Amino acid sequence: MENGGWRSCVEQEEVLNLGFTIGSFLLSAATLPLGILMDRYGPRPLRLIGSSCFAASCAMIAAAAYDPEVLSGLIFLAVSFNGFGGICLTFTSLTLPNMFGNVRSTILSLMIGSYASSAVTFPGVKLIYDLGVSFRVIMWVWSGMACTVFMNCFLNWPAESFPAPEDIRYTSKKVKLSGLVTEDKMTGDRYVTHVAVMEDMMGPKQPEPEQTDTQSTTQGSVPLCHSVCSPIFLWSIITMAMTQLRLIFFMGAMNKMLEFLVTHGNPNHSEELQKEGEEQVGFYSSIFGTMQLLCLLTCPLIGYIMDWRLKDCEDENANTQTEKSQSDAPKRDRKIQKLTNAMRAFTFTNLLLVTFGIISMFDNLHLQLVSFVLHTIVRGFIHSCCGGLYAAVYPANHFGTLTGLQSMVSAAFALLQQPLFILMLGHLSGDPYWINLVLLIFSLAGFLLPGYLFYHRRNLIRAKAERDRLAASQSIKETTPLTQSDSGTAKSQAKGHAANGYSSNGHTV
Repeated sequence: MENGGWRSCVEQEEVLNLGFTIGSFLLSAATLPLGILMDRYGPRPLRLIGSSCFAASCAMIAAAAYDPEVLSGLIFLAVSFNGFGGICLTFTSLTLPNMFGNVRSTILSLMIGSYASSAVTFPGVKLIYDLGVSFRVIMWVWSGMACTVFMNCFLNWPAESFPAPEDIRYTSKKVKLSGLVTEDKMTGDRYVTHVAVMEDMMGPKQPEPEQTDTQSTTQGSVPLCHSVCSPIFLWSIITMAMTQLRLIFFMGAMNKMLEFLVTHGNPNHSEELQKEGEEQVGFYSSIFGTMQLLCLLTCPLIGYIMDWRLKDCEDENANTQTEKSQSDAPKRDRKIQKLTNAMRAFTFTNLLLVTFGIISMFDNLHLQLVSFVLHTIVRGFIHSCCGGLYAAVYPANHFGTLTGLQSMVSAAFALLQQPLFILMLGHLSGDPYWINLVLLIFSLAGFLLPGYLFYHRRNLIRAKAERDRLAASQSIKETTPLTQSDSGTAKSQAKGHAANGYSSNGHTV
């Protein structure tokens, strides 16, 4: 209340939207310190703490339900524990897909989709409550499930982080095919024998001197500032910030936009029209909430695009000159294939985002169901694309920090949705057309990242072609002396036979 009177409906809606904006920002900004801690100490300690906090929050809520008048103060502490524990469990789960090799992005997108569609569990809980199950029983069961997560992490999760498929620790054995050159002392002939050697990658054996610098650079010695200042990460921040603002503004202003489609901004509408607007807003809002399950169903598609044909690629750590047989068919370059897949995934997602922006501008209530579907799909796709890109391009020990930093910057930029919401309710009288048009134009900036990936991919293809050309010329230079030696040996043998009185066909001269 202000000055003895209630706030107006518009002022109350602005306050509620401000709370939604701040809550979204805090939830996303918390990922940065969590990412730094996860990269430093691994996901296991954070997951243990998160599951403990989540279990304690559910237990406090259940205990407060026994005597709400006395124990209601526990709710604030329980909600804080619930939010912190939930984000810890979600964020640490993003390292688990490293165990799945060439389908890592598919599993990562599936986990992001499950997080994005988690809101559909609340209608299920409400249904169980309406069937007569006590609220205290529901919360105690939820607390017990969190304890199960704690025990699973305590017993099964390793102390160190899950190594990425490109990490040298990912495989414990490695087959190395090397060439052994032998020479016959009697005839002078040379023979090349291929020997398969099984090397223990987890053992104490030290890497060869010429491979030490490459492996250390690609795995552990890349500084974090190098990853943060890389063009791919900077372009991804621009893309994610713009997309987050577009998606969060739609979620925060959706009810007012639906109401405007019913009343068309008429301030003197009848009570029947107002009642119809409230019913339509409630109906379409429930549909939008139910559609969040599409995140879980559609996210694996973008993960499949990110993992396309990676199993046909050669190992990034393999030395193609010494470890690959000449008879093997040429394989795809893994780094180039990753960039190609990421470029396609981001292009497809941005096309869906632009289509969503166009449909949201139409003054048709039924057509907004299509915008609901596209909004839900894009929300899962864009996070899956970004997570898959970071996991594919950057070292595994930078994933948490980069994801947290990108999430915090995007959330800070998404704070602009509050002044946009106030502008829509005030100066624009609830009409979202012009704001949607501006956001549609800004959403075109999302194509800058796949554009840079295309440019970077083209440079890598040129560099690979140059390396292959140099390797081929070097191989020709190495085989030429062997050919000349073999021909010289044949000539010396022919001269020896002639000196002994034999012709080339074996008859006596």
